[in-house]
Amino acid sequence: MTEMGRDRLKELLDAVLDGTDEGRPSSLDDMADAAASSPFHFARLLSRSAGEPPVSMRRRVLLERAAWQMMDGASVTDTAFAAGYESVEGFSRAFARAFGHPPSTPSAGHWLPAPNGIHFHPPAALWSGTGTSTTSPVLDTLIMHDLDDTRALLESAKSLPADAYRAARLPDMTLLSWHGPEESIAAVLENHVWTKEVWTAAIEGRDVPDRNQDIDAPGLIDRHDAVAPRWLSVVRDIDRRGAWSDVLIDALCDPPQSFVVGAVVAHVVNYSAGRRFVARALLRLADVEVDDGDPIEWLMARTNDTGGRS
Repeated sequence: MTEMGRDRLKELLDAVLDGTDEGRPSSLDDMADAAASSPFHFARLLSRSAGEPPVSMRRRVLLERAAWQMMDGASVTDTAFAAGYESVEGFSRAFARAFGHPPSTPSAGHWLPAPNGIHFHPPAALWSGTGTSTTSPVLDTLIMHDLDDTRALLESAKSLPADAYRAARLPDMTLLSWHGPEESIAAVLENHVWTKEVWTAAIEGRDVPDRNQDIDAPGLIDRHDAVAPRWLSVVRDIDRRGAWSDVLIDALCDPPQSFVVGAVVAHVVNYSAGRRFVARALLRLADVEVDDGDPIEWLMARTNDTGGRS
């Protein structure tokens, strides 16, 4: 098995960033080829070592560079094409989703939330720094295991036909009163991902994201891959700042409600573990083979895959 030492990690990051200075679009297959790896193995190693899928990382870094270029006086049109977008409209939508404002509005900075210390570094090139998380090892293990295990469960669910995915296997089962019944694999996994989406947005100060409860498993994987690095970054930032006792006021509730940040993270971790347990049971009822989801086994496998780096 290939070891994941610092040089190998740098090779993987170089493959992610290859061609960004020329604005070339790059697919997962292209990045994997540049790293002399299969797409599956490349995405797995990079996601585990950097906490962010390669396609998401490349998109984020290019948007960070775009923000810096426009702060330096570049036009929106030139920046859009330099970032590899085929239209200004597509670039503007992506930029607004990431930064919370259109590219025509001046940015206060050019970095986006990241779980790994990897950012665009001006002025001349893209630079990736592999910053070390200061989060407590136990908390980091809980969060990383949850994200990795969720991805594995979603991949398993993807193999099911639609009727099996949505079949009500546990009638009237309710894990959380305000979420309603979660009788199917689809309902459990969608609520699982939605919980991270809504609480991540609340902590970041963003609007409640759009939700599609009828989404299929591949679409839910896309949603998970989008929120996972943001959630990891949010938790690590809270821990770095020692902000566990801070109070989050959710003005979107009617009336507005206050939540202790540490309790919010505990809520997400608690129900994430519960829903993964239930999802496993439901997948087995659907004759899908899944592992035990044991964090001990996960950490041992991860340590072996990364050459001892956890």
